[in-house]
Amino acid sequence: MQQISTLSEHAAAVMILSLLAFFTAMLLTPIYTHYAYKYKWWKKRDRTHSTSGEKLSVIAQLRIKRTIPRMAGLIMVITVAIITIALNLDRGQTWLPLAALVAGGAVGLIDDIIYISGKGGKVVGLSAKVKFVMITVIATVAALFFYYKLGYSSIYVPLYGDLSIGWLLIPLFILVVVSTSNAVNISDGIDGLAGGLLMYAFAAFGVIAMFQENYGIAGFCFTAVGALLAYVWFNIAPARFVMGDVGSFSLGTALGVVAMLTDTLVLLPIIAIVFVVEGGSSLLQISSKKLFKRKIFIAAPIHHHFEAQGWPKTKVTMRFWVIGQTAGVIGIVLALTTGFVQ
Repeated sequence: MQQISTLSEHAAAVMILSLLAFFTAMLLTPIYTHYAYKYKWWKKRDRTHSTSGEKLSVIAQLRIKRTIPRMAGLIMVITVAIITIALNLDRGQTWLPLAALVAGGAVGLIDDIIYISGKGGKVVGLSAKVKFVMITVIATVAALFFYYKLGYSSIYVPLYGDLSIGWLLIPLFILVVVSTSNAVNISDGIDGLAGGLLMYAFAAFGVIAMFQENYGIAGFCFTAVGALLAYVWFNIAPARFVMGDVGSFSLGTALGVVAMLTDTLVLLPIIAIVFVVEGGSSLLQISSKKLFKRKIFIAAPIHHHFEAQGWPKTKVTMRFWVIGQTAGVIGIVLALTTGFVQ
């Protein structure tokens, strides 16, 4: 009974953080919107090539013609940073995801500024290689802190237990964070899609962290959920603004770090299944075009494939949301039944 009472108290505290984040983001939104529309924070010219350098088709070029502001991810980064620093700062649980959030956001902010200025050559923005290197550097620093300062050296494997891998945890951490960050970035292509999926993923990891008694991590996750909820309110089609790379890189990087801190690496591909499929479809498309000179999908990532088949954007978003919600619930159930929660 005492344990249930303690859990309820912490759950209430976590929900307060989430509500504070929601209302803070709501208060910041009009300020952002004013300046975003006043200074036209959208691209000034159409890009002709993807970030990987490949030439875009006519259909793809038409699809990306949008005159709504980018960089709304700033609202979420600022909100989560303020709430976490003020009310939930903990060396062992929230330093790392907060640092990842801010650093990933900085990379995205640089890219967005170049993007809306119309600079960057055919790509318009940082190239994929440059962004990959920058995110990898951030992941490397985080991995070293994770291993040397926090003392992690193993991962939990269901039906086996803790698998000690020593220093190999460092490259594994880097791979997870870089992959998650890029997968989220790739998925941010339709109104409401990435924001909703991130909301469900952070909520799932937040619930798992609660049961693990990692209340700091749970608080961070639900702070992100509160900020995302405010964002999605305005990002549902037709979107008032989009998060931009500052949002996708910051939250994607933080999500990967949270998965490592909760020792739920095995559950990450399940909870974030839509992000995995989105990133995987782009990788398969690029590989097939380079190796076999042919495309697997009409367009990639896969949400554009369904668009090209005639699905309305809202239909794609809603169905992907349903998958994301279901995956989150499955992830929580597996965490509770396969030893992730002691």
